Amino acid sequence: MSLTALLAWAFAVAAGALVTVQAGANAELKRGFGEPVPALIVNYLFGLSVVVAYFLAMRISWPSFEKMGAVPWWAWFGGLAGSAYGVAAILLAGRLGAATLMALVLTGQLVASVILDHFGWVGFEVHQASIGRIFGCLLMLAGLACISVF
Repeated sequence: MSLTALLAWAFAVAAGALVTVQAGANAELKRGFGEPVPALIVNYLFGLSVVVAYFLAMRISWPSFEKMGAVPWWAWFGGLAGSAYGVAAILLAGRLGAATLMALVLTGQLVASVILDHFGWVGFEVHQASIGRIFGCLLMLAGLACISVF
C-alpha cells in the first residue's frame, strides 16, 4: 500500500473516531441545554465557523451560479442527512452508549454503501454487491450483535 493510501486510511479512521466524539459532545450539550435542537444548532454553527475561517484563510473562490445550477437536485440534501444523523445521535447517545450507537450507525452506513455502490446512486461509481461485500455486511451485523449484547 502506498504512503498516500495509508495516510488516506488513517485520515478516514481519525474522522470516524471524531464522529464518536461528536456524538458524545452533542449529547452532553443536549443534557446541559435540556433540548436537542439548540445543541445541534451550536454544533453546526461552530463547525460552520471553522469551515468559513478555512475558506477565507485559503482564499477559496465561491462557485458561480452556473456551476451551482449544474449540481443535481439531490446533492443539495446532504446537509439534511447530516442533520438527521445529528438529531439521532443526540437523542440516542446517552441511551445506547458510544459503542452500540456507533455500531448501529456503521451498520447502516455499510449496508447503504453497498446498495449505493451496486446501483451507482447519488454520484457513486458502480461497484457490484459481490459475495464478499454482502458477507462483510453480514459480519458487521454479527459484530453489532456482539457489541450490543455484551
